[in-house]
Amino acid sequence: MISTDPPLMRLYQYSSEYKRTIYIATLFSILNKLFDLAPPILIGAAVDIVVRRESSIFAQFGVKNLIDQLIVLAILTFIIWACESIFEYLYKLAWRNLAQVIEHKLRMDAYNHIQTLDMAWFENQKSGGLMSILNDDVNQLERFLDNGANSILQVLTTIITISIWFFIISPPIGAISMIPIPLIIIFSVKFQKKLEPRYAKVRNTVGILNGRLSNNLSGIATIKSYTNEEFEADRVEEASVDYADANTDAIRLSSAFSPMIRMIIVAGFIAMLIVGGMLTLNGPIEVWQYTIIIFLIQRLLWPLTSLGEVFDQYQRAMASTNRALNLLDTKPEIVDGPKSLPRSEVKGKIDINDLSFSYATRSNILTNIDVKIKQGETVAFVGSTGAGKSTIVKLLLRFYDPQEGNIEIDGHDIKELTLKDLRAAIGVVSQDTFIIDGTVRDNIAYGAIEAEMEDIIAAAEIAEIHEFIENLPEGYETLVGERGQKLSGGQRQRISIARAVLKNPPILILDEATSSVDNETEAAIQRSLDKIIVGRTTIVIAHRLSTIVNADQIYVLEDGQIINSGTHEELLAKGEIYAALWRVQTGKKVVKELAD
Repeated sequence: MISTDPPLMRLYQYSSEYKRTIYIATLFSILNKLFDLAPPILIGAAVDIVVRRESSIFAQFGVKNLIDQLIVLAILTFIIWACESIFEYLYKLAWRNLAQVIEHKLRMDAYNHIQTLDMAWFENQKSGGLMSILNDDVNQLERFLDNGANSILQVLTTIITISIWFFIISPPIGAISMIPIPLIIIFSVKFQKKLEPRYAKVRNTVGILNGRLSNNLSGIATIKSYTNEEFEADRVEEASVDYADANTDAIRLSSAFSPMIRMIIVAGFIAMLIVGGMLTLNGPIEVWQYTIIIFLIQRLLWPLTSLGEVFDQYQRAMASTNRALNLLDTKPEIVDGPKSLPRSEVKGKIDINDLSFSYATRSNILTNIDVKIKQGETVAFVGSTGAGKSTIVKLLLRFYDPQEGNIEIDGHDIKELTLKDLRAAIGVVSQDTFIIDGTVRDNIAYGAIEAEMEDIIAAAEIAEIHEFIENLPEGYETLVGERGQKLSGGQRQRISIARAVLKNPPILILDEATSSVDNETEAAIQRSLDKIIVGRTTIVIAHRLSTIVNADQIYVLEDGQIINSGTHEELLAKGEIYAALWRVQTGKKVVKELAD
């Protein structure tokens, strides 16, 4: 459930493990400002020495000689300026280190949390929006912690400290100094309410823009091949204009803050100037006290003009904080079961029991599916596009949970198993091969991160890619580029097979593993697959029926239901949909029509 607490409170609660650091950084900021506010008092003391001489404030502490008074004043000045400099260094160090720590923690927590969320959740997200949260929003928070938090603390310290001084000097002066502050606070609160939705819109529009840029950069080959550069540039421009408009709307309002605050401040300064002067002329206030008042009222009021910038930074940071913490508050639907099943104990018997499933936007994807797969057996699912073949794989991996029925592995309902154990027992070779931006070795070892080099080479040999790798400039240490762009589709597929071999799972899923390669590559891949399916339970999702002729059992899916099953020969003999698909793919149908 998404929290409704104010974003600053949510941030504080999220950063609870760093409370001590926050308190120390806060203390340094306050001490720095206290010493920063001392020079006007020193100036007042200097005026007092010159005006009242042996009756000055220093004389009341036993320092009668005027030269001695000036020396004491000089020493105090040095100490105060040194302390101000020291605490400035300390608060900057503390806040900036804290900003880096929290930025790193929030980014990693958000990323790790994203990895726990369901595939159904990802269907409603845009990668650019998620990137915007992980980068832009987290960076926005870091910028606020770097500067904004200290600025707010120092403004508050200034208001409280100077107000106390004014009341000590003269209660009427203190009362007058307080008049602008509630006006500024009320004004700031109203601005906050108006700015908050505007900055939320800014964060949303930058997410859309990032999504469009990310999508276009990953699909640049398609854009170029269809000569749609101008069309895509227009779409990016539209998103960029929306972002600029949202920012302009927020800037237009936030920019009005400082000038309006300034007018309130000027009125307060004029009142202090006149009232303080009259009280000094009439005697209740000493000249040195009036000097302090004049200097301190500037130190009190003029910094408030910077509230506009601080407030703007605060609002941007809080909008970003809400987006990041809302992500963390999103709860996964697919959660770990209580049982552990180590991969070494998995036999590979799979039972799909009366399973029915619908996506949120599509119903009746699978209906009453019953399949029994024996240990070490190879079964295949075939059917037209959209028949539900790949959905069975997603359900087996628990990317989704069925609405009815269940799936069991070795008699264990997969909902009862931990997700790590379940997925560790299953290896997947799909048509969409995920290649990391690293070396060939890194990509093969992705199936077993700590694998030895000899095991990696052995896996590559089974996948029939070792010879190709050896001929690369750096061999197994050759960089493959982002998404494996330096490799062909067949080479990426063979790396995927080597990865599955290295993982050595008791259950293997081949999801259209040869659908996007040429016949020669398909033959090589098929030879590799024939080797790795030995001794393990294998599920094959296939369009090319030639790849499953040796399957122990073939299930024909149509409209989410199993309409036929049997071996290749049995299904051909029945002469139904499978036989028709076989004739089409082998060309026998064409030959028959020509003969007729």
